[in-house]
Order: sequence, then structure tokens, then C-alpha cells
Amino acid sequence: MIDFHDVIQRIKKVLTLQINKEKILDRDIADALALDPQYFAVIKRRKKIPYESIAHFCKKHKISINWILLAQKPQYLT
Repeated sequence: MIDFHDVIQRIKKVLTLQINKEKILDRDIADALALDPQYFAVIKRRKKIPYESIAHFCKKHKISINWILLAQKPQYLT
């Protein structure tokens, strides 16, 4: 089963490298996934993974969706 918090941690890892910011806030994640911050708070509380938003995020940053969702290597697409 895919764990919501693990997925968000991997997204935070990407954003830390992209934004050069020490602490990534929920607002930053919501912006990166093109989600309303209030909606992100709801799905975070429900632990609902926004698959479509993650797919667009992965395409934009050239990251393997398998790495984001399942922690499978390689992280970046070549």
C-alpha cells in the first residue's frame, strides 16, 4: 500500500533541491502540485494521494512517478 506521508516526503525532497529552501511547508507542496492549500489540508488529513497532480508534477520536473509513489529507482528520468 502506498503511504501518503512517504509520498509527501519524497516530494519535499525534490522541492528542497529545486527551491533551495530548508523547510518546505504544506503551502509549498500545494503550490508545486497546483492544488489549493485548503484542499491540500483536507487531503492530507484524509491521507488521500492526489495522483493526477503528482503525475503532472513528475512530468514537469522529469521525475519518475514510480520513485515518488513506490520509492523505486531511478529517481530522475533520462
